[in-house]
Amino acid sequence: MKIISYNVNGIRAALNKGFKEWLADENPDVLCIQELKAMPEQVVDFYSELGYQMFWENAEKKGYSGVAILCKEEPKHIEYGCGNPLYDNEGRAIRADFKDYSVMSVYMPSGTSGDIRQDFKYEWLNFFFDYVKTLRKTIPNLIISGDYNIAHTEIDIHNPVSNKNSSGFLPEEREWLSKYVDSGFIDTFRAFDDQPHNYSWWSYRANARANNKGWRIDYHMATVEMKERLTNAYILPEVKHSDHCPIVVEID
Repeated sequence: MKIISYNVNGIRAALNKGFKEWLADENPDVLCIQELKAMPEQVVDFYSELGYQMFWENAEKKGYSGVAILCKEEPKHIEYGCGNPLYDNEGRAIRADFKDYSVMSVYMPSGTSGDIRQDFKYEWLNFFFDYVKTLRKTIPNLIISGDYNIAHTEIDIHNPVSNKNSSGFLPEEREWLSKYVDSGFIDTFRAFDDQPHNYSWWSYRANARANNKGWRIDYHMATVEMKERLTNAYILPEVKHSDHCPIVVEID
């Protein structure tokens, strides 16, 4: 079974760049999308003829945020949001429960626009940690996929020294991600690949993608209960519908 996560940075723009054709060729069992930047009624049905159902959690603000899950298997349950209006109004989380595992698509806040949003990000991180801790008591087999907006270690970013004071690589953010992993999650990509220069996001500036000056901020985080079911994880940097690229995890 193949699960893909992809911050598309606008689903309508991605569709204009061949996203539907890519999806047909890649053919994942589950696709988690972040940053749809659209309401459902603004997007053509690109998925039904490919065999998918699409479940959507959009932001109240038009053209902003939004997450979705596309899947071929009928879910037992879809959980829209995470029960906190402060974050659910921004369309940041959706979860699909299947027979013996669950997948969440999550778009964590960015703090790059200034102190107010950085503080909002820290508040979200604290909330989400506790939310997931409680959730795992009833759903132990869980994969939380998406844009975490944090590069975890120095090999997850092209220039850790110059970015040490940048949102997304701040010590407090990295410490939170370490705490999150230590609480019982597996960074699935690192379970299979410990090499540097593997990124999932590149700035549009200074030809960063062509020079592979990127950040790895997108993750499939699987609970430790899923460890024996993980068979592979990798990144698809050649796929270019967005400033992010898709990330993949394969499970039994």
